[in-house]
Amino acid sequence: MENYYQKEIETASQEQIREWQNERLVKTVHHVWENNEFYRKRMQEKGVTPEDIKSVDDLYKLPFTTKDDLREQYPYGLLSKPLDECVRIQSTSGTTGRRVVAFYTQHDIDLWDDCCARAIVAAGGTKDDVCHVSYGYGLFTGGPGLNGGSHKVGCLTLPMSSGNTERQIQFMTDLGSTILCCTPSYAAYLAESIIEKGLRDKIKLKAGIFGAEAWTEEMRQDIQDKLGIKAYDIYGLTEISGPGVSFECSEQTGMHINEDHFIAEIIDPNTGEVLPEGAKGELVFTSITKEAFPLLRYRTRDICILSRKPCSCGRTHVKMTKPLGRSDDMLIVKGVNVFPSQIEMVLLQKGLTSNYQIIVDREKTTDSIEVKVEMTPALFHDTMTTLEAKEQEITDALKSVLGIYAKISIVEPKSIVRSEGKAVRVIDKRNLYKNN
Repeated sequence: MENYYQKEIETASQEQIREWQNERLVKTVHHVWENNEFYRKRMQEKGVTPEDIKSVDDLYKLPFTTKDDLREQYPYGLLSKPLDECVRIQSTSGTTGRRVVAFYTQHDIDLWDDCCARAIVAAGGTKDDVCHVSYGYGLFTGGPGLNGGSHKVGCLTLPMSSGNTERQIQFMTDLGSTILCCTPSYAAYLAESIIEKGLRDKIKLKAGIFGAEAWTEEMRQDIQDKLGIKAYDIYGLTEISGPGVSFECSEQTGMHINEDHFIAEIIDPNTGEVLPEGAKGELVFTSITKEAFPLLRYRTRDICILSRKPCSCGRTHVKMTKPLGRSDDMLIVKGVNVFPSQIEMVLLQKGLTSNYQIIVDREKTTDSIEVKVEMTPALFHDTMTTLEAKEQEITDALKSVLGIYAKISIVEPKSIVRSEGKAVRVIDKRNLYKNN
């Protein structure tokens, strides 16, 4: 089965990939024009008809779709198949505003399973593996996506869901889990718990497939060292399908996009101009094989770079970098653009943990930023370095990276609440004042 995923599709020539994309884009545009009033009106507003879209070269003519569009059209406004042909709904994990929902036909589910199966195979998975899925199940796409992909590969699948860490570790040791699928923050928590219990030599993990939140290379290395695994990134959005839109291979230098199902563009987030390969900008996706909920030129708000540099794994599909930040999550503090990933990079480079929290506040008209990070055992036993000296070292390093002062507070171990799903990294108290 792994040969099918790797050789038949993922090593196709650029000409074959473009041929698939051209054919499927034209078919999708006709499909939404005929079955979706929202897209038909949007295209008419731009003076575009399906006949104007003959290939990927015409993609720029189509309108963008945003998360605000999805919220405004909730629940059925972007549905492009009759409801009685849909078999599932998934939803985002957001807690504010209208939820974003996505619909799936059985055909859509089958293709999504294929995409996630490719990610598992790229991480070395085969039918002989035990795939331990600790992403949340239910409306969140993480659990269902990797669960379906694991079945497709033929792995023995443990649908653990998130939480109940004691049971997670028991099953991991008793059943010999070899591939762990969860958020990176929960992987870090599991690693911490396994080491504390003295069970490091009892686990048989060889790989981890981690996504659903941003994580740095430093955090990757920390997880790999603690669990003795190779950690692979996976990317996806509920709006597009879920995890499996792209995934890392053994080279770990970016995520291969499943180009037979999705067309990727990089645009200037301010102007919407399409940027050339290698430029940093906002990632935009067009679904070209989905039936129930195909999105045209969906603005992800993730900032990244695309590259077609040949990959040593043999896959020919374009690679995207890890998201380098989000155009809508970026913090503006004292007029400076700050991304949480920049702060995490410095903390891990300075030997601290991935258990941290960023608190942004405002005193009168002046913004302030505080970073709380937990002490490590090494720092606790280091009699040569005081906490004050370490805090000053990190303060200086952050100022060099960010260009502004950030207060650093090294706190006691276990004092920052652990996450069994997506970690809460940022508390922006300025928003609290704004909403009151």
